[in-house]
Amino acid sequence: MAACLTWRAWSIWLAGLVLLCIAAARPASAQSPSRVFLTEVNGVIGVATTRQISHAIQRARQENASALVMRLDTPGGLVSSTREIIKEMIASPVPVIVYVAPSGARAASAGTYITYASHLAAMAPGTNIGAATPIEIGSVPGLPGGSQPKDKDGKETSKSAAQEKAINDALAMLRSLAQLRGRNAAWAEKAVRDAATLTALEAQKEGVVDLVTDSLNDLLAQADGRKVMVAGVETTWMTRNAEIIAGRARLAHEGAVSNLRSQHRVPADADRLLWSHPGILEPGLVCPRCDRSDQPDRGLTALTALPVNYGALGLLMLGILLMIGEAFTPGIGALGIGGLAAFIVGGLFLFEGGDTDIEFAVSRWLVFGSAIATAGMIFAIGGAAWAARKRAPLTGSEEMIGMRGEIVGWSDDRGSVRVHGEIWSARADRPLQVNDTVRVVGREGLTLIVEP
Repeated sequence: MAACLTWRAWSIWLAGLVLLCIAAARPASAQSPSRVFLTEVNGVIGVATTRQISHAIQRARQENASALVMRLDTPGGLVSSTREIIKEMIASPVPVIVYVAPSGARAASAGTYITYASHLAAMAPGTNIGAATPIEIGSVPGLPGGSQPKDKDGKETSKSAAQEKAINDALAMLRSLAQLRGRNAAWAEKAVRDAATLTALEAQKEGVVDLVTDSLNDLLAQADGRKVMVAGVETTWMTRNAEIIAGRARLAHEGAVSNLRSQHRVPADADRLLWSHPGILEPGLVCPRCDRSDQPDRGLTALTALPVNYGALGLLMLGILLMIGEAFTPGIGALGIGGLAAFIVGGLFLFEGGDTDIEFAVSRWLVFGSAIATAGMIFAIGGAAWAARKRAPLTGSEEMIGMRGEIVGWSDDRGSVRVHGEIWSARADRPLQVNDTVRVVGREGLTLIVEP
């Protein structure tokens, strides 16, 4: 009995010890550092940026990260891509922190919308945000083809109906984001209508961003303990001393064409990069390393960073194929004319518009210039072929037709004739005399048919 009691006491003591160890282990586990996924977004917002951020959100979820930090420095970009990014951020199962950094960076235009969409917005000292007015390339004075709309008296007006529509649409989007995240909606209207801007400290004071900090570690420390709504569920951030997992650098081709796009020249340059050879203007299609060792084929990749209309691209390719086929197919130019029409239509509608900060379009001078040059080549080739068709044969038996000769012997309606230095058997419909001059009008086998 005593032994049984002793064994029971030892069992209770051991069970208590195990429970104590488990209880001690749980706080240690809770204190283990959390993870934060970091992605860099630099340059113009485009299609590649959308893919990058979508991939970053997936990686952050796979890594079970407590937050995704988007370090942002952008002058703006495509509204279509910006909307896709905002959709990804709002639907993200991982809270998103937008950090405008380092000092000297900016969240201009599209960057303002992305900052407003974030769960937590922060800026580094010396950065700025704003200038969120959507623009079209044709309405920017000083740019090629850029001018303000004019009234019936020829005076410049402030905004066209299309511009006003784009501004109101952008304003509605930014105000809705401000209401969703509890940010300053009044300043959002100024940023869209008046292209207003703020420094980092001014943005914090105006309630546009939540924090101003000069380092990522300090940002994570200040974010620690904050409550945030993610997919309708309130979550508390555990980001102090978090392990930072850096994402892959953004796609190389996006940076390769950023500067061109910021100068509103991307479509023409993408087209030019595709067709120019190395050493002329920009490195082209056939140069894998181009003029810089850190840039891949920029001609092909420039198109992937733009909102390409694939139907128009198909028409463009069809037009080129039809025009090539015209050079190898006998006819009256139907293939060439059809190919020319398809080429022009495809070139004019190659990029989708109406949904961008900057309205991308291939220059009409480029499209029509290429079409005229191609048409000139087609007509030149067709003219040469027609002239060759009318030219008399220069070789073979057909060459004999029309030649002149001299009778060297004749009896009744048959005899011999010297033609082109050769003696041929010949016949005629009338009697002929030796030394008469005749013309060859036909041939039957080795016998020529002649007439005076």
